[in-house]
Amino acid sequence: MTRVIGALLLALGLLSIQAVAQAQPPPPLFLQGPVVAFGTAALDRIVLYDVGVEGGARRELSFGSGWHYVWGFSPDGCRLLYTLSDGINPARLYSARLDGTDPREMVAYSGSEWWGVWEPVWSSGDLIAFTMQRYTLEADGTLERQYHTAWVDAAAVMQQGAPAEAQFYSRTGDEHNPQWSPDGRWLAYISFERRWPGADSSSTAEPTPLPPPGTTPPPFNAELLLREADLWVVSADGQTKYRLTYFDTGSVRAPRWSPDSQLIGFTYAPSANNDQFWLIANQAGAIPTQLSRVWSLVLDTTWLPDSSAMLAAVRDFRDTQANRLWLIPLVGLAEDSATLYLGGTQIPLEYADYPRFSADGRWLALRSAYSLQVIDTQTLAWVDADAGQPGNTPPVWTPAGFGGETACLAR
Repeated sequence: MTRVIGALLLALGLLSIQAVAQAQPPPPLFLQGPVVAFGTAALDRIVLYDVGVEGGARRELSFGSGWHYVWGFSPDGCRLLYTLSDGINPARLYSARLDGTDPREMVAYSGSEWWGVWEPVWSSGDLIAFTMQRYTLEADGTLERQYHTAWVDAAAVMQQGAPAEAQFYSRTGDEHNPQWSPDGRWLAYISFERRWPGADSSSTAEPTPLPPPGTTPPPFNAELLLREADLWVVSADGQTKYRLTYFDTGSVRAPRWSPDSQLIGFTYAPSANNDQFWLIANQAGAIPTQLSRVWSLVLDTTWLPDSSAMLAAVRDFRDTQANRLWLIPLVGLAEDSATLYLGGTQIPLEYADYPRFSADGRWLALRSAYSLQVIDTQTLAWVDADAGQPGNTPPVWTPAGFGGETACLAR
């Protein structure tokens, strides 16, 4: 009997030990990189996909119930940059480690306006630029909207343990699309102005004649004005600022720096949804170069890693209705010389959007038919990184300074 009881106790002990062992968490999976981050269609979490691990590795982060939108990484790749919003109030900007710990709000604002942060970009140094959204409720019940190109010093936020007061590069009130040059010295953005329309969208208005003496002029109606943007550049220290484009009509959007920080590609639309490819050097007084004349719908652009051409997701281009990836040469007209990117492969690149190369140039992430594809451009192997829940946000890659998550632990 004693032996039976002893055996039972031993068995129970072994079961207890086994249960404890099974309850232990698995060893941590440290990201090696390159890592691509993207948001889900539901905007309820951020997904990190590590192509440096054989077969790929996936990590999901959630920071509560708000809408999650990931924008990039710190220069060393050790921290995520993301915004959170409840869907009603404007988004606020945060940074956290790659495992989701140490979340910190980055921006403070002492003004009385209703405010938020959008499209932030982290430079190769300490500065984070963003579009500062400010809203004021007027006496008549209307909401005045202002959008300013602003910045904070991320190093100061980390040192003081509190968000930093927003500083402004520009205060004209309608600025968007901030983009750092890869060397961190310059920030490109677009600034909107309003003008009276001419006889058509491609014409400027004739000078308005003065009303005859004693006649009351008609009331001013701002809704009649056209809103169009041009390209501007400001130095990181804010001391130098100049306008790069001077289109009489039409609008500029989506500035994209070449990897060598010398050129800026952009989309110019003479009228809405009728887009053209253009290029300009980052120099005051530079003359822009037109790379296409035939109108199409440009969804997004990026540069090849060697700066030899641009890669664009375009719809209704060269007799192709679906949005495909096209190589846009820097000389000549794209409607004559552009070629399909990876056109002779079996990689599903129809309905492409948001192309983004990894810092080493080997990997290309893009949205294809609302699913995130990650392509090894050397082997042409590819993987669907979000097959279960397609509809992701634009992907962002860890920068060249990322040495793996274990290197981050030493900082």
